[in-house]
Amino acid sequence: MATIQTPAHPYVDVVEEIQQLKKELDAVILAHYYQEGEIQEIADITGDSLKLAREATKTSASTIVFCGVHFMAETAKILNPEKRVLLPDVQAGCSLADSCPADKLSRYQEMLRINGRKFQTVTYINSTAAVKSLSDWIVTSGNAEEIIRRVPEEYEILFVPDQHLGSYLEEVTGRKMILWNGSCIVHEIFSIQDLLKAKKQYPDSLTIAHPECPANMREHADFIGGTEAMIKYVSGFAEPRDFLVATEANMLWQLQSKHPRHRYLPVPGIACACNKCPHMARNTLEKIRDCMKNGTPEIAWEADFLKARAALERSLLNPPPVASQPPHPQGD
Repeated sequence: MATIQTPAHPYVDVVEEIQQLKKELDAVILAHYYQEGEIQEIADITGDSLKLAREATKTSASTIVFCGVHFMAETAKILNPEKRVLLPDVQAGCSLADSCPADKLSRYQEMLRINGRKFQTVTYINSTAAVKSLSDWIVTSGNAEEIIRRVPEEYEILFVPDQHLGSYLEEVTGRKMILWNGSCIVHEIFSIQDLLKAKKQYPDSLTIAHPECPANMREHADFIGGTEAMIKYVSGFAEPRDFLVATEANMLWQLQSKHPRHRYLPVPGIACACNKCPHMARNTLEKIRDCMKNGTPEIAWEADFLKARAALERSLLNPPPVASQPPHPQGD
């Protein structure tokens, strides 16, 4: 009787193609924690925005394949102008970046100057290069508190674009800020009623929440922090625990991968059982393969990148390059 050959699963074929293309292109694959687990699994480096920005500057690979959203790949290009940076889907955007157009920010800054306000602009990394070029500092959820404390007291702080992260930073630093009216669609729609139900259902659970969550969610959290901070927090519990996780649902894959002794439960959103970023979800294994095969979409160098680079290097690289200059106060 002839032996029937079972074809390999398409997933295996695509992964093998990606691995082969990676060698041919001298490429490194970076993936954010909000990517699907199958993408995080094939990545050379996974992390939050701060870790990935720093790791992008350390790689010797000539091509960076950035599995995340547009502003992240753009940031990698700004910090690595000599490298080719590929993004699997150029339409992978960000609601926070969309909420703060550069021309609108520029007009608002000018209005503050006309009114004699002395301020520095602190910008969340979830923003376009054009907005970063108008900024004194760039922050991630991982370094925002540190940067806010570095802004001299004589300056007001204009914080853009995330109002919820900004209000959280006001709470932890005591610095009052001018907050831009922007928010993340993923963290904005968590259901406080469903969180309270889940806490009753799992009375011994601990709630961990991202600072992009609104204040009514944060006030019921046992721990507030970015994704790297969440991983560190759960690592401190030797005995198995239940954790209710209020951030993008793919973060549960990373937590489970690193600390499988615990159980991680997604905090429900208003209209769904778990919150996933539709922009992050645009990236797939097939699109990763295709972008490597075709060399596109590629992030091209733009005029705004040079000024944005100075703010990024000053804020994110540790220690910052000697060439970086102190920020020019936007209110002067």
